[in-house]
Amino acid sequence: MTNELIWVLLLLLLAVFLFITGKVRMDVVALLVIIAFVLSGTLTLTEATAGFSDPNVLLIAALFVIGEGLVRTGIAYQMGEWLMRAAGQSETRMLILLMLTVAALGAFMSSTGVVAIFIPVVLSVAARMKTSPARLMMPLSFAALISGMMSLVATPPNMVVNSELVRDGARGFGFFAVTPVGVVVLVMGIGYMLAARFWLNGDPVHEQWKRRTFLDLIRDYKLSGRARRLALRPDSPLIGQRLDDLRLRDRYGANVVGIERWRKFRRVMISAGGNTELKQRDVLLVDISANEAGLRRFCGEQLLEPMILRGEYFSEQARDVGMAEVSLIPDSELLGKSLREVGFRSRYGLNVVGIRRNGEAMAGKLIDEELRLGDILLVIGDWKLIRQLQSQKQNFIVLNLPAEVDDVAPAVSQAPHALFCLALMVAMMLIDQIPNPVAALIACILMGKFRCIDMESAYRAIHWPSLILIVGMMPFALALQRTGGVDLVVRLLMDISGGAGAHMMLLSLFVLCAVVGLFISNTATAVLMAPIAVAAAREMSLSPYPFAMIVAIAASSAFMTPVSSPVNTLVLGPGGYTFSDFLRLGVPFTLLVMTVSVLLVPVLFPF
Repeated sequence: MTNELIWVLLLLLLAVFLFITGKVRMDVVALLVIIAFVLSGTLTLTEATAGFSDPNVLLIAALFVIGEGLVRTGIAYQMGEWLMRAAGQSETRMLILLMLTVAALGAFMSSTGVVAIFIPVVLSVAARMKTSPARLMMPLSFAALISGMMSLVATPPNMVVNSELVRDGARGFGFFAVTPVGVVVLVMGIGYMLAARFWLNGDPVHEQWKRRTFLDLIRDYKLSGRARRLALRPDSPLIGQRLDDLRLRDRYGANVVGIERWRKFRRVMISAGGNTELKQRDVLLVDISANEAGLRRFCGEQLLEPMILRGEYFSEQARDVGMAEVSLIPDSELLGKSLREVGFRSRYGLNVVGIRRNGEAMAGKLIDEELRLGDILLVIGDWKLIRQLQSQKQNFIVLNLPAEVDDVAPAVSQAPHALFCLALMVAMMLIDQIPNPVAALIACILMGKFRCIDMESAYRAIHWPSLILIVGMMPFALALQRTGGVDLVVRLLMDISGGAGAHMMLLSLFVLCAVVGLFISNTATAVLMAPIAVAAAREMSLSPYPFAMIVAIAASSAFMTPVSSPVNTLVLGPGGYTFSDFLRLGVPFTLLVMTVSVLLVPVLFPF
């Protein structure tokens, strides 16, 4: 063992120690590794920083943007809503659909992002079913990890392993090469979790995880029974009129808070400002304080057709119609004036549907009520306009945004375009004529062109620490190869497993990945293990594909500890888990995945 190899191994142990302790950020550790290699002369500056030019780093960054586009256009949230409707009150059906949905989404976007989206969904379902979120959070985490086995671009370890194959002169994996293994593991995981969930008992949803919702605001401001959904008949006199000119609040006590309008063969929600002109086929969302007789008079005189309104006071339209509590500051120019005098709707594009004074919701006509210091206004309207109100600091403080704001998709109207971009990217990757990073970049640019995502959101969507971690760990692979470290590990593996055959070598690689993955991230594990797997295949004069694939699968099998993967860490708090919970469920499942992989991979990728 040379001095250079000892230095590289000591540096690796130090990096692993820092990863375990968590006292230094992982991306900072990765940058320190680059500096150490350059200053020690182990690698040149070009070699140590080569990861910044690696095409797979670009691909991973682009996939973060694609995933954010799916979130901003509401596709991911719509799947969550469908999940809640389809599951009903059945915990078994919920678990199965949850794992299937998360695995499908995670095949094309960050598994960490998928888990972040579905945590509030699971908490909501658990509260509705009066069950512990612990019984669903672990299945959510496991499904997100299994999603890494669903496509080549599902997780960074897959792309790291694929890059190592290409670097060694072999042809890379196909887009769905790993999918057969992933499908088998997913089916096995669903069956495992259906049985193991009974070991995951905890308390029902804690108060700390509950936030004020639309229903809380509806109750506090006594809005129940005031909402109506009214369609304009073809001969309605409202067509072509501006809302402010109609004076509906004065004549009928009716306040239009939103308008559903047909655009490009589908109905979209538009804000109801004072200058908004009504058109044929519009459907009005109306807050009306009149009794049934007054409502019938309103509909009769203005030729309106009542339509079905699901949920309490527009709560089902929370994706498009927002609510917020607003307080006036002491120097606000609105104090002492009424909403009519201020021209609130024309000025801000929002409607005030409730006022709380001294802790009590006020009744009667609010438009002529003088505003006082301490009043809390409940505004309703477009989420974008509500966010703009937050910038009106000379007059307002936005006190409370309900929990539903987390589900708002700012580009929901562009959902078909986002699906097209995703399908195009997958198609380009499947035909294998365009490099994967270029295909992902084309999809990103098209998403920007179709306004699925803006440039600022795109840059924010990229998880830079993950990219820096990959870039910083890549020099280890080169340093270990150059100093003989890879050959040393391969010789040890050959001494232990080589004589027992190729299957035993696959088993040894999986075990080694699993052990290393207990201490460092699955991405860093793949960076270190991929060259070892390829070298082992070369040493045994066998195809590198089964060996590379076993590393990819093992890297995604980070089930055993809450720090093995960010998705495990995310569910740790909401699920109320301990470290031992992951060990109890993760170790047996990892052994199952290992057994299935070692038997199945050589069938799909012959030696």
